[in-house]
Amino acid sequence: MADIKTRDAVKGTIKTIDKAAIASERMKSAYVGIKEKAEQGYYADENSATEYAADRISFAADRAKDEGVHQFNKQGQKAVKTTQENIGKAKDKITDFKQSRAVKAAEQKAAQNMSEQHGLQIRHGAASRSSAPDVSQTAKSQLIKTRQQGQKMIKSTARNAEKAVKTTAKGTVKTTEKGIKTAQATSKAAIKTTETSVKTAHAAAKASAKTAQKAAQAAKATAKATAEATKATVRATIVAVKAIIAGTKALISALIAGGWIAVVIILIVVLLGCAVSLFGGGSESTSYTPVSAEVEAYTPLIQKYAKQYGIPEYVELIKAVMMQESGGRGLDPMQAAEGSFNTRYPHEPNGIQDPEYSIQCGVQELKAALISAEVENPIDMERIKLALQGYNFGNGYISWAKTNYGGYSYANAVEFSTMQAQRLGWEKYGDTQYPAHVLRYYPYGRAFTSGSNQAIVEVALTQLGNEGGQPYWSWYGFDGRVEWCACFVSWCADQCGYIESGIIPKFAGCVDGSNWFKGNGQWKDRNYEPQAGDIIFFDWEGDGETDHVGIVEKCENGVVYTVEGNSGDACRQKQYTVGSSSIYGYGVPAY
Repeated sequence: MADIKTRDAVKGTIKTIDKAAIASERMKSAYVGIKEKAEQGYYADENSATEYAADRISFAADRAKDEGVHQFNKQGQKAVKTTQENIGKAKDKITDFKQSRAVKAAEQKAAQNMSEQHGLQIRHGAASRSSAPDVSQTAKSQLIKTRQQGQKMIKSTARNAEKAVKTTAKGTVKTTEKGIKTAQATSKAAIKTTETSVKTAHAAAKASAKTAQKAAQAAKATAKATAEATKATVRATIVAVKAIIAGTKALISALIAGGWIAVVIILIVVLLGCAVSLFGGGSESTSYTPVSAEVEAYTPLIQKYAKQYGIPEYVELIKAVMMQESGGRGLDPMQAAEGSFNTRYPHEPNGIQDPEYSIQCGVQELKAALISAEVENPIDMERIKLALQGYNFGNGYISWAKTNYGGYSYANAVEFSTMQAQRLGWEKYGDTQYPAHVLRYYPYGRAFTSGSNQAIVEVALTQLGNEGGQPYWSWYGFDGRVEWCACFVSWCADQCGYIESGIIPKFAGCVDGSNWFKGNGQWKDRNYEPQAGDIIFFDWEGDGETDHVGIVEKCENGVVYTVEGNSGDACRQKQYTVGSSSIYGYGVPAY
């Protein structure tokens, strides 16, 4: 029976432990619920700031901690109290049970002893009487021992139960503390994540704002540039129209007595001049460029002296000359100091110190050149070019060109310049492209001039028959003879100003020349039908590398005509079929 009652006490203790476990589960549930509330509180407003999220999560963690401690205290105290009550009840029952059994056992043993003693007394007499008190004392001692053992068992059971409760409670507390720490760590992690997210979002928003700002600035700049370009175009158009109107008035005044021929000339000039001025030509070289505001400011003086010296119809040509000479700047805008009509100032560059006097002398110089070149009207472009080159070189060129070549050509301008430079010991004499430079500012002339691609052909043709490659390779910088076909092409390009302007490269190796054109997107294969002035490259060995170079003179009826240096160590004219296997390809300069 003692074992049964002890089991009941232990069972009560187990129930108490179960209750403690239930308390732990409740605390865990409370923590989970509070954590969910914390998370819900955080996600309820995605636009909340980091501080708000941190406060909410920290508050939820504190609530979880407080709730856990409260539940532990409440359930733990209740479990301890219940255990103590059960232990007390068990003690009382065991004590009562032990006492009752001990008493009964003692009584039974005492009765038995008394019976035995009574029998002995009958047999032995006085001896049995003297032993009865010893038996009673033994029974009493056993009863005390039994009671002491029961008390030890009770104390042991109570201690074990108490230890179990404490161990369970301690584990529950540790579990709760771990849960709280986990909640705090989760809270910190969530706060950090929130801060990182906010920073990332802020950075992204900032970057987007910068991108949008840059895009807006770029759009604004583009719009501004477009507006400026439009304004410039409008201004240029207005200037061109004014120039045409002014020129037309001058033509009408000058040619009013010329009858129908003069009217036809005026119509041609106006129509073609308008077309070129307003819409330009097919390339940069054929488009009209209005003169500067400084030149326009001199229009009244130019008209005054043009009328005074009998060439009122050439006002626009005079303005074009001034534009090329000075752009309308300086005290000698017509650069007339070195001319024969200057009698007041030194005959040296910029020697004249009076703009009006410079215009007066310049108009007379141009008139003399027009007369010497036998120019018939403002659109007699071939003779005007002869007159303009004479204005730059001096009138001696005009008579020399007419005598030797019947008129102007770029090639004879180069020849005359070279001859004069050698005679005077100068490095260079005059501007061999002066007519082209002036006529870009002349509103009528561009419709009647040939393209700049013809100039290099004319220069090359003047060199036919040259043998040995001088002066081409020495001009390039070599101390002795080299394979000079590329040096010849470069020399011709330099005579036209194409190297300085970047139209054609200076090259002594054919591969370098072809690579330059390829790299600039100006390359055509052998099947291309070239134009005058294109640079032709050859591949004699068919190995994919160029071996020779020349200048295209023209292309007619499927035949390419060329001028080549170092062809049998001389400058010669050659011809090939379009698409010939000997042709490597063409460099196409942007004249």
